[in-house]
Amino acid sequence: MVDEGTRRLVAGDAAAAREAAQVLAEAFDGYAWTTWTVAADRHRERLTASFHLTLAEVGLPHGEVWSAPDPAGRAAAVAVWLRSDRPVPAGVWADLAVRQEELAGDRWTASLAAEEACAPLRTAGPAFLLATVGVLPAARGRGLGRAVLAPGLAAADRAGLPAVLETSAPGNLPFYAGLGFRVTGEVDVPGGGPHVWAMRRAPR
Repeated sequence: MVDEGTRRLVAGDAAAAREAAQVLAEAFDGYAWTTWTVAADRHRERLTASFHLTLAEVGLPHGEVWSAPDPAGRAAAVAVWLRSDRPVPAGVWADLAVRQEELAGDRWTASLAAEEACAPLRTAGPAFLLATVGVLPAARGRGLGRAVLAPGLAAADRAGLPAVLETSAPGNLPFYAGLGFRVTGEVDVPGGGPHVWAMRRAPR
C-alpha cells in the first residue's frame, strides 16, 4: 500500500482546501450520485464549489481530511471522515443547505429526495463515516485510495467503532470489500436515480 506523503489537512489551510476540492470534483465528475444531484450546466464548476464548501465548513473543522500525493507531490487522492458520535452542529448543516441549494441548481429537489431515500440505510450507532473519497482518474491503480483511507480506518479501529459508507458505483464494491467492508443494505433512488449500497466495516 502506498502511504508515503499521506497527510492530514488542517482547518485554515486555504490552499490545501482548494486543491482537495479540485481533486474531488475531478474524481466525481461522471459519478452516478453527483450526476443525479448536481445540475449539468457548469457541472465541474458546481462540483468544485460544493466540495470546497463542504471541506471548509464541515470536513476540516469537524472531521478529518486526508490527502495522498502523486509521484510529483501533488494531491491526487482525498478522503473525508466524520464521526456520528461527534455530530456537526445543526446550525452548520442549515447554513450549508442554503448554499448547497444554489450549487445543486435544478437538481436540488432530486438531491433532497435522494438523501431521504438513503436515510434508512444509515447506522444509528456511533461510527466513523466515510463522507467522501476520491482519486484523480490519472492516478488510479497506484494504491492511493487505500493509502488515503488507511488513517481513518486505523482511527476507527483504535476507537473500537465501525466504519460506514455509501457508494453508487458497483465497481467500488470489490475495492471496499478488500478493506473489510460488507454490504448492509441497498436502495434505488426514486425517479430513475442511482442505486446506492450501504457498507460497514467492523473494528479490528
